[in-house]
This record gives sequence, structure tokens and C-alpha cells, in this order.
Amino acid sequence: MTDSDGDPTAEFLADVRAEQIPWRTDRPVDAEEPEGVGQQITRGRFSRVGRAVGEAAPYVQAALFAAWIATSVADSGNGSGGMNGGQSG
Repeated sequence: MTDSDGDPTAEFLADVRAEQIPWRTDRPVDAEEPEGVGQQITRGRFSRVGRAVGEAAPYVQAALFAAWIATSVADSGNGSGGMNGGQSG
């Protein structure tokens, strides 16, 4: 294929290629980052951690309740507690 024939793939890509977005060209590479960018990252991390803790809270509560029930059952099984004060009969 020669240059005079043209490349249909290159023409297609030139037609569908998005224009360069201004925020990519406005700031030079060696320029300082705008204020608040680091704060957004920190705030985003705290919100993700808070969300994860909030989503895990019911499971932690259920696990503690299950452990409490299991301990109560184990204690009542060996005669050291329960409603009758450890007395049999």
C-alpha cells in the first residue's frame, strides 16, 4: 500500500478519536498541583474507612452475640452456672 492510496484504518481512527480534553493541556507537567487535591484524597480515604466500618458493624455485633450465646451454653453444660446456681436436681 502506498501513501497515495490512504490508510482506511488511520482515517477511521482520526474520525473517531476524541479531541484532547482541556484539563490535560492547561497545566504544564512541572507545575504545582492545585490546593485541596491532597485534602480530597485524605477525605476520600476517611469516608471509605467509615463506610467499611459502618457496613461491618452489624456483622461484628452478630459475632459478639453468637460468642456470648456459645459461652452461656458452654457454661451451663459444665454445671458452673445457669439459673439453678450450679445445683443439680
